[in-house]
Amino acid sequence: MTPPTPYQLTRIDKPGASFMRAHPAHLIAQGFGSGLSPIMPGTSGTLLAWLSYAVLSLRWPQLFSPLHWGVLIVLGFALGVWACARTGRDLGIADHGSMVWDEIIAFWLVLLVLGPSSWQTQLWAFFWFRFFDMLKPPPIAYFDRKMKGGFGVMFDDILAAFYTLLGFALWRVI
Repeated sequence: MTPPTPYQLTRIDKPGASFMRAHPAHLIAQGFGSGLSPIMPGTSGTLLAWLSYAVLSLRWPQLFSPLHWGVLIVLGFALGVWACARTGRDLGIADHGSMVWDEIIAFWLVLLVLGPSSWQTQLWAFFWFRFFDMLKPPPIAYFDRKMKGGFGVMFDDILAAFYTLLGFALWRVI
């Protein structure tokens, strides 16, 4: 019998608000609380991404221009690598379901590339993104299994965003 790893000793299956508030990385990785949803936290994180993108873009269009969104997404990806690595380590599960910053950044990317677009287009993007993120078709599943740590957590959702955008591109061509 092998001794338990440190992750097995500190594993937290259902983190709560106190865990999220314990470190800034937890707050970010858990999508400011949206990842604590007891039902489909990834979908909750994606909904937060959609709502925040719409509100920020409409309320402060000069501050949240497409260029600024692009910079925010790149910086948010880098921040997410750190936040998800730290939170995964503290939870004892590298890609815990409560970590939704990856969905937020990836869906912001989808909305940026599709924008400006109608709410119906955004709704379809939401459904397709969630479909690819949950189904994890190849090569997403491969990278999800092989790439660990914060970068791995963030990268598989970028691939789901790519599949979503590829679907829209093919739909527009057909």
